[in-house]
Amino acid sequence: MTYSVKECFYTLQGEGAQAGRPAVFLRFAGCNLWSGLERDRASAICPFCDTDFVGVDGEGGGKFKEAHALARHVQSIWPQGVVGKPYVVCTGGEPLMQLDKPLIDELHRAGFEIAVETNGTLLAPEGIDWICVSPKAGAEWVQRSGNELKLVFPQEGLDPTSLEGGAFDHWFLQPLDNESQAENTRAAAGFCLEHPKWKLSLQIHKLIGLP
Repeated sequence: MTYSVKECFYTLQGEGAQAGRPAVFLRFAGCNLWSGLERDRASAICPFCDTDFVGVDGEGGGKFKEAHALARHVQSIWPQGVVGKPYVVCTGGEPLMQLDKPLIDELHRAGFEIAVETNGTLLAPEGIDWICVSPKAGAEWVQRSGNELKLVFPQEGLDPTSLEGGAFDHWFLQPLDNESQAENTRAAAGFCLEHPKWKLSLQIHKLIGLP
């Protein structure tokens, strides 16, 4: 298949259990819950999305006709001489529309530990090392297991406790980043205090000015 990549860059993971870890972010173009176009935002499943995943014109973006070519591209972005296991976070949009077994195998051959951040509407292929699922209100929840569940909070019609039947090692609430962010953060913190299964996740990359 041809892989469409919006952007690919080196930074720190800013959220969840792996927060602070150096990583190559491989952002795939496209999503199954929103076109990414402002004209369609009001009808999107997750109209609060703050990510540009349209096209292939971002830093390190492009089209790659083979899994090997994309894996080599990711490898070229990991800085030479950096000590530690290379780590790639496959995100989007919705990365599971494109992340397949051939690409997983090629990324492993290139030495990478592979993470995915998915909305949970598609099943993850075998071989991914770290699965983070972020369910959305109004969307079918298919991928019900993984390493962490990270819920943007609050979402009308989606009570966090309704997700607790899933099989995850970590449970995070991440305050919705909009004009009511301070209020959302207080609400998320309050929920975590009352439900110790859940932990608060803040977007530290935004706090320190990283992409």
